[in-house]
Amino acid sequence: MQKPLIAGNWKMNMVINQGVDLVMRLRELIKGIDAVEVVIAPPFTSIHHLSHLVADSPIKLCGQNLFWEKSGAYTGEVSAEMLAAAGCRYVIVGHSERREYFKETDEAVNKKVIAALKGNLKPIICVGETLAEREKGKTLTKVRSQVKKALAGLAGSVVKDITIAYEPIWAIGTGKNATPQEAEEVHNALREHLFEMFGPDAVKDLRIVYGGSVKPDNIDDLMAQPNIDGALVGGASLKADDFARIVKFQHIA
Repeated sequence: MQKPLIAGNWKMNMVINQGVDLVMRLRELIKGIDAVEVVIAPPFTSIHHLSHLVADSPIKLCGQNLFWEKSGAYTGEVSAEMLAAAGCRYVIVGHSERREYFKETDEAVNKKVIAALKGNLKPIICVGETLAEREKGKTLTKVRSQVKKALAGLAGSVVKDITIAYEPIWAIGTGKNATPQEAEEVHNALREHLFEMFGPDAVKDLRIVYGGSVKPDNIDDLMAQPNIDGALVGGASLKADDFARIVKFQHIA
């Protein structure tokens, strides 16, 4: 299994100088850490500026989205090649906010995953259920379907470069979160589903991380679960001290 992955999704926050300040502070707070893979996903406008600051640090850069074509007349879009050239190693695909506000379908997510891999980016694929789906007992059906469609047509040999992020939609930005036991149930079911799809050897290094109101005060309990391989952090990644505490979960707990 690869190192745990702690990724911070800044969303539409932080202008360039704010992002620089945050990264400078974060660099000092996590200096010397090598047992955790640390990733930040700033807005597109900041990626190039921050690439120089993270070059000699444990921090890797991630795009928040991409388009599936390599180039062309697609105003406002960004390709895998552009992200990689700007310094990104990862890209978030299929976040629930993209699915909700921009009507991204499972088929679009699949195209983006394929484009990311072809462009030498490691996709972090988001899946998750609404509160209504959870209350109706449809959580596992929903997330299994999302994973199956997102990975359609992929060979087992590329799965090691993929991360699945389970983000219950009802917990994103609400202050609520799944209990560690609820998250573990879904992570375990997803791992079994991936075993069935690709075989245990192909997915032994695939990480399944949890997102949804991850904070310094719940990270230790979440990471104590056997099938939780890291976290995709939202609001808490905008505060260097909070994000550093999350990164350091295994050193402090």
